[in-house]
Amino acid sequence: MTLKLYNTLRNRKEVLVPLQEGRVGLYVCGITVYDICHVGHARSAVVFDVLRRYLEYRGYEVIYVKNYTDVDDKIIARANAEGVSIYDISNRYIAAHDEDMSGLGVLRPTVTPRATEHIDGMIRLIEKLVERGLAYAVNGNVYYAVERFPGYGKLSGRQLEDMMAGARIDVDEQKNNPMDFALWKASKPNEPAWDSPWGPGRPGWHIECSVMSQKYLGDSFDIHGGGEDLVFPHHENEIAQSEGATGKPLANLWVHNGFVKINSEKMSKSLGNVFSIQEMLSRYSAEAIRLFMLQSHYRSAVDFSEESLSEARQGMDRFYTALKAISDLLAASGGDSAPPSPESLSGKTAELFTLIQSLPDRFVEAMDDDLNTARAIGYLFDAARQLNAFLSDAKAARSDAGRNVLALAEKTIKEIGYVLGLFQEDPDLYFQRDRERETRKRGIEPAEIEQLIAERWAARTEKNWQRADEIRKILTEKGIVLKDTPTGTTWKVA
Repeated sequence: MTLKLYNTLRNRKEVLVPLQEGRVGLYVCGITVYDICHVGHARSAVVFDVLRRYLEYRGYEVIYVKNYTDVDDKIIARANAEGVSIYDISNRYIAAHDEDMSGLGVLRPTVTPRATEHIDGMIRLIEKLVERGLAYAVNGNVYYAVERFPGYGKLSGRQLEDMMAGARIDVDEQKNNPMDFALWKASKPNEPAWDSPWGPGRPGWHIECSVMSQKYLGDSFDIHGGGEDLVFPHHENEIAQSEGATGKPLANLWVHNGFVKINSEKMSKSLGNVFSIQEMLSRYSAEAIRLFMLQSHYRSAVDFSEESLSEARQGMDRFYTALKAISDLLAASGGDSAPPSPESLSGKTAELFTLIQSLPDRFVEAMDDDLNTARAIGYLFDAARQLNAFLSDAKAARSDAGRNVLALAEKTIKEIGYVLGLFQEDPDLYFQRDRERETRKRGIEPAEIEQLIAERWAARTEKNWQRADEIRKILTEKGIVLKDTPTGTTWKVA
């Protein structure tokens, strides 16, 4: 089996053939660090985190580079408004970003370069483009002459003469062509500046990624990723810069994730529907957020809503209910288990074993098909349903063969789950944190619930069924689900 990814450059799925055997170079455009991260940033981060994890699962060494743009108009505007330096702003929001990524369970990339650390490299690349006749200087600014690069538009599928329609282009009389873009911007008052052959100034946005990707991955590398909003102009301009300078393909595969919608509307500040990652993590577990995002194919738009996140939370509950039951059963039996012997299995135990044994191959089959996490998660839900059904048969589950198959199931689900960033918490801790979040959202005090449960238990002991039912009704109205057991009553938030 071989991994195929949809290549935006050629509008088709293509086999990943690493330039260096056993090693994959992956570059993903990071954030501009002028504000806290929102749900759209989370989508891209999770998608490429899973791609990186899956490549490693398949045995590749992955060099994953994701940059920070730490000099930009918005950063400068914020710094000036607050009366601080751009470094104060960028350091603040890089720290916030890193905390958000940790909260989402996103592994740190191999390299996380900052644009301001690579100014010299940007100047050298711009000089090379000027020497090759692909760029020109005017009054301290340097522009890329797009009509001189024959392949301009090949990523986005646009013709140069058609690009004016619908494109945001700054009217600038200094440009030879309105589509030409800035490689270097002459300094202005109250802006940071670096010395250059064209006078003091700062780099344009697009040149930053060309330089950082080439520095850490070489002139050509395997995969370039980002959100679909970056296809044009950012990635198109990266190709023009890098390939114009080297004459080599920048990346073999161009991979783009889809947008996030909020309640079926495009996310935008003007609509007031931009949700931060911090807000999301205060209301839902990282794994529920990841499950929500991964249940859709990465190239599809996802519709973020309270309902969809609640459904993802309930899905996580089903998995952790099974994992907790397995953990408790194995602990009660001393934790001993052995690899199942297929010839000794029969009935539903044999059926469950066959399902679990086939799970890794089916997972790979789904993920090799353009990272189809939606299909892979469907296979995992099938396994969770079978597991919960099997666990309901105490005799089968507690048998030696049953315990061995359940131990294999637990191991398999956690190993596959790691690739998706799911099922990695201790089940008891997962449910404890879930209860804390959900009671906080509803304004309920856990101590109040425990007190009512104690009163209900006392009423049941005294055979005061009316009072016991009244208390259950009160708790049900608060969204609390009770489960009575011989040793007491447990609860969770619906």
